Amino acid sequence: MASSAFHMIIVILLALAVSSALFSPASSTSRGLDRRPEKNGFRVSLRHVDSDGNYTKFERIQRAVKRGRLRLQRLSAKTASFEPSVEAPVQAGHGEFLMNLAIGTPAETYSAIMDTGSDLIWTQCKPCKACFDQPTPIFDPEKSSSFSKLPCSSDLCAALQISSCSDGCEYYYSYMGHSSTQGVLATETFTFGDASVSKIGFGCGEENHEPANSQGAGLVGLGRGRLSLISQLGESKFSYCLTSFDDSKGISTLLVGSEATVKSAIPTPLIQNPSHPSFYYLSLEGISVGDTLLLIEKSTFSIQDDGSGGLIIDSGTTITYLKDSAFAALKNEFISQMNLDVDASGSTGLELCFTLPPDASTVDVPQLVFHFEGVDLKLPTENYILADSSLGVICLMMGSSSGMSIFGNFQQQNIVVQHDLEKETISFAPAQCNQL
Repeated sequence: MASSAFHMIIVILLALAVSSALFSPASSTSRGLDRRPEKNGFRVSLRHVDSDGNYTKFERIQRAVKRGRLRLQRLSAKTASFEPSVEAPVQAGHGEFLMNLAIGTPAETYSAIMDTGSDLIWTQCKPCKACFDQPTPIFDPEKSSSFSKLPCSSDLCAALQISSCSDGCEYYYSYMGHSSTQGVLATETFTFGDASVSKIGFGCGEENHEPANSQGAGLVGLGRGRLSLISQLGESKFSYCLTSFDDSKGISTLLVGSEATVKSAIPTPLIQNPSHPSFYYLSLEGISVGDTLLLIEKSTFSIQDDGSGGLIIDSGTTITYLKDSAFAALKNEFISQMNLDVDASGSTGLELCFTLPPDASTVDVPQLVFHFEGVDLKLPTENYILADSSLGVICLMMGSSSGMSIFGNFQQQNIVVQHDLEKETISFAPAQCNQL
């Protein structure tokens, strides 16, 4: 049992207060084309996909967890079948945050999912053979003077896993779960915040299947591959800062280039996985609950020879998912230290909840620390615990995985997460994200 010095106090009947994350050092080239905006960097507002819905915090969590499980299945899969003779790597898709941007000349405003788990930028285009409902008009390339189809000989066309050559470079991009986009690869002028960038390669999707309708009109890939926005801009840095789930109307922020600079941040190395080159893998060396370092095999979070396993950091998955054996150790230690009865009803959809005593006003919760290579990330309590007095439960916002592990966005609340693609690192810094 951890001593009380390692516990935090949660006030159950009040909203969880946002506090700064604590960090301590652990004891142990220009990319893409010359298409940078006139400014050295820019910022774009983000909003949660459920921010306009009339949901309680717990309802938003349950909706997000349901989407997250589907995303976990996609990310853990290796390939998706397109045609009998063709296999395509499965992409992430269906992220949790929408970004506002504009496309074309004159510019047409729309919103798209921000996705750090895939590369392609795309939107629905006329004439649509199959399109899902979206809140803004479908982009009409014939009305834009800056639209241009890419030839099959282009570098971006060569970067596609599945393409064909007819009227220019035609693409197919799969997100598993029968979700996909198909159309022509083209270039356009994109506007992000107050910065416009010409000749950005994107998918002009004429046949799009989106069973989990995302409220957006497409997707902006921020992965590590050649087709992503970051690679095309030739920028080495980008950051995002996600507001608290308590702040249902809060505006999160994506920062690119010079805007993404983070002071007093401690980096941890990025790891390459040739089987999934777009994902941002981190080296997780251990996890502590209170003053107890969990007994987890060193290889648990390693990338296996076949490309499976490992741990990625992802903006589009809500809760953190850990390999089964690691989650079992974490679950058992929380049960040992919480001194509460386990809620066995399963009503929340989460894997570990406790029953709140009817007269409880406070509960002692152990400190949770993720030991990444080079940095110990001490999470604020509200980044891993959710209490709901109306349901009479207090839950751990994490789950188990039989495939890869994912460090989710609930654990990243009010932390600037900086990606430095030149130094191959990710850094963390505490922040009030709704004040950036």
